[in-house]
Amino acid sequence: MKLHTGVFILFISSFTLLAQDATRLPSAPSASQQQTQAQKAASLPMQASASASQQTQPPAASTKSNETQAAQNQPSQSGTPSPPASSQPDDDSLTTIRHTVNEVNVVFTVTDKHGHYVKDLKKDDFKVVDDNKPPAEIRSFRSEANLPLEVGLLVDASNSVRDRFKFEQQAAVEFLNQTIRPKYDEAFVVGFDVTPEVTQDFTDNTELLSIGVRALRPGGGTAMYDALYFACRDKLLKAQHNGPVRRAIILLTDGEDNQSHVTREEAIEMAQRADVIVYTISTNLSGAGHHGDKVLERIADATGGRAYVPFQITEVANAFAAIQEELRSQYAIAYKPADFVSDGRYRSVEIVALQKGLRVRSRHGYYAPSP
Repeated sequence: MKLHTGVFILFISSFTLLAQDATRLPSAPSASQQQTQAQKAASLPMQASASASQQTQPPAASTKSNETQAAQNQPSQSGTPSPPASSQPDDDSLTTIRHTVNEVNVVFTVTDKHGHYVKDLKKDDFKVVDDNKPPAEIRSFRSEANLPLEVGLLVDASNSVRDRFKFEQQAAVEFLNQTIRPKYDEAFVVGFDVTPEVTQDFTDNTELLSIGVRALRPGGGTAMYDALYFACRDKLLKAQHNGPVRRAIILLTDGEDNQSHVTREEAIEMAQRADVIVYTISTNLSGAGHHGDKVLERIADATGGRAYVPFQITEVANAFAAIQEELRSQYAIAYKPADFVSDGRYRSVEIVALQKGLRVRSRHGYYAPSP
């Protein structure tokens, strides 16, 4: 689901659609708080203090397969991320005309009491509630079995998953081979331990994606929240496309985090702002209520995805297959909210199937744009 804000720039008698820039979003509050604490504690000169405070921000990822992307993500000489583009002065030669379109898009799935997907429903089979009120207008409703996909595969490459890493890599390769359609869908691969590393940038080439997955090597601590935050803000939110797409992340991990600068809720909020559905696959095979599994369930539920907890390593491939089926079994509805205000506030959303016995799964809300 997303709230579209059209921004038009007039430059030398031509109009260009300006996509929403991830760098204009505020830094994660917890990272900013760490930054403030570091500044208060520091007794070094101003330049050293600024360098130390920058290190509390989520790390930029390195990119092996795309030199241009690597240059964009390359840290400064002090080892900290480059400042966001929004910190630079505006170009006075550009005349900007802003026009806000108050439209919310929600992607959702419907299952029957047996868990089977229901794909033949119509607009009148649902009730929508936005911020506890019915929408002012339903603008479109459609089945989205063939919408182009933008998929991020995030693979935990920390020491905690070393013993089952090879099998997980093979299952991920099979998923990408079966899901990504050349000249239609795109995906990227990120491995993460202490920092996220892009081993393959956006491409529709499944062979390159397979190489990116196989290039992952386990080792180090785990900064899962930072990796999710990075993938949503710096990859999916910035991706350019010519029409509607479905954005999804498959997060393969044990759910444990011991290195992130952002919190779990900040990573979830960034996924919501980027209109990303997160599917999680647990690598905990004990079958007993692992703490990491609860974390993954929270992330998936908040973004409209699903959490999979395989009980044995061979079931990881089944989880990937289930995600593939769901991505081709969704609906999309677009509506104009009632009494909408661009105040940056979180607005709740509920979609209810009127037919008894059907269950709708979608994200629970979205953030209105800031004034």
